[in-house]
Amino acid sequence: MPAPTDRRFHEITFYVRYFETDAMRIVHHANYLAYCEEGRSAYSRAMGANYADFEKSGFFLAVSEVNLRYLSPAVYGQQITVRVWVEEIKSRRIVFGYEIFNAIDGTLHVTGVTRHICITQDGKVTRIPEDWMAKWAPNPE
Repeated sequence: MPAPTDRRFHEITFYVRYFETDAMRIVHHANYLAYCEEGRSAYSRAMGANYADFEKSGFFLAVSEVNLRYLSPAVYGQQITVRVWVEEIKSRRIVFGYEIFNAIDGTLHVTGVTRHICITQDGKVTRIPEDWMAKWAPNPE
């Protein structure tokens, strides 16, 4: 799998667990979104932007849009890799990109994006703090 060459990215690899699959031992489609969330959290930690700390500072990233494209099934016991990067970051929103693929042979299973809007604890849209924008920047200075 080619990684994005124009931005930072992070990868996590793990085995598909039995409870994540359906009766055919294929990953249930809803679980790919959970894989994206796990990848996004790992990406943020790797960039020094632990999401738990973001919440403690009074901010949240509410998911405003999800788009996943299913290309091939992942199955029980298979090692998969989730690759995550920031597609775009603006004053109030951030867009993450994803690829989920077979960690052994590179077969691509899912591509996607999630869009998030920054809100306060009372649900009001607000700007992403500058220090956090710098941590999530696709290409830091």
